[in-house]
Amino acid sequence: MSVIDDYLSSVSGRHRELLDQLRAIIIEAAPEASEAISWGMPTYKLNGNLVHFAPGKSHVGLYPGADGVAFAAARLDELGLRYSKGAIQFPLDRELPGELIASIVAFRVGQQRERG
Repeated sequence: MSVIDDYLSSVSGRHRELLDQLRAIIIEAAPEASEAISWGMPTYKLNGNLVHFAPGKSHVGLYPGADGVAFAAARLDELGLRYSKGAIQFPLDRELPGELIASIVAFRVGQQRERG
């Protein structure tokens, strides 16, 4: 069992469902990334922090850093999703935009490979 499996074992319901989906998208987009807990959240690392994710009160959050959010800001606006400098909120009552999330992670993978 990984550290992320341990973390997710305490999460249930819709939060767990969406976090499992988010995790699967991240793994598919960044299969070479390693798993960790950083800043108290499940984290994928590739030459440093790649992305974090975690449950919120009425959403699940993806934390791709400021560059990751800026990369997707126009599309996030189109979808009416809330975001801040380094965080994106996906409401529990909507399906995850899988292609968008995959593109954000792929963008971050490219950035982190350059750092390598």
